[in-house]
Amino acid sequence: MKANLRTFPFDLIRDEVRQVEDSLASQVRHFDRALEGYVSYVCGTSGKRIRPALAILSGGATGGAGEAHIRLATILEMIHVATLVHDDIIDGAEKRRDILTANAKWGNGISVLLGDCLFAHALMLSTDFEEKRVVRRIAQSANQVCTGEILQTQRRFDLQLTKGDYFRIIEMKTAALFEAACELGAALNGSEEAVCENLAQFGRNLGTAYQIYDDCLDLVGDEATAGKTLRTDLEKGKLTLPILNLLEAATEKQREKLGHLLVQKEPFDLSALANIADYEGALERSVQHARQLLREARQALIGLNGGPHAQALEQMTFFLDDLLDQCRC
Repeated sequence: MKANLRTFPFDLIRDEVRQVEDSLASQVRHFDRALEGYVSYVCGTSGKRIRPALAILSGGATGGAGEAHIRLATILEMIHVATLVHDDIIDGAEKRRDILTANAKWGNGISVLLGDCLFAHALMLSTDFEEKRVVRRIAQSANQVCTGEILQTQRRFDLQLTKGDYFRIIEMKTAALFEAACELGAALNGSEEAVCENLAQFGRNLGTAYQIYDDCLDLVGDEATAGKTLRTDLEKGKLTLPILNLLEAATEKQREKLGHLLVQKEPFDLSALANIADYEGALERSVQHARQLLREARQALIGLNGGPHAQALEQMTFFLDDLLDQCRC
């Protein structure tokens, strides 16, 4: 069932997502007054709110989403916003969602500290949960996100990076929050461990597929449509799945040429990649890998009750599947 892909999952939980937005806005008051403008700016941008949606839908699919799920969604989104602030500093990105990034607006110094404050506040909010498992899992996911970013930064311009390395990195830096949202959405309802594990797997696969989509989009997407700075991954030395596929398919001479283009650390015409090896095929193989992950994600939902919230989780995989059609030369 693929009807209303772009609206159904979020229409179903519109009221809950609005509560998350209100909760994020209310957090501004808990920061020093001198920081309120900064926090309001980065938290108030109209993001996709995918992680809050996953927490709420997972709760709805396992007994119902209540106040605890709104709190969980708020915390995970604040951690996500913190990572975006730091990501934009590292990447030198000037725009996100068609507005200036924090670093473009206020500089790197304030921005890195702002990200730190958001992380700290999110973790402080998590201590309101009585269940130690929830607090521990939130802290663990925040740690995974930061670790993944460090590993990715360490391995920039590293032509020895393997696909195994790549997947380990993106499972931490992106999929960790998807996974935590789905797992904890069920755990807050006292769901059986098997259900929590299945939803964790769903989130992990969805998050990994989403990052592959984002990595492909960086190469072939349109900035006006994407609403953020593109073509930064290669310039910053990030070896993403399509590039790893390209290296794998290239001849030794072609790999040497591509390696030279990468390590010179200068902007270059992406059309040059098409002349090195099967660029289109490298992108297609990446898309197909993401689609396989989405199929596995849907399999993880089989044990749920099949109600509207479970259906909405499934629809999110079909929505992303459709978005992958954009990742073509």
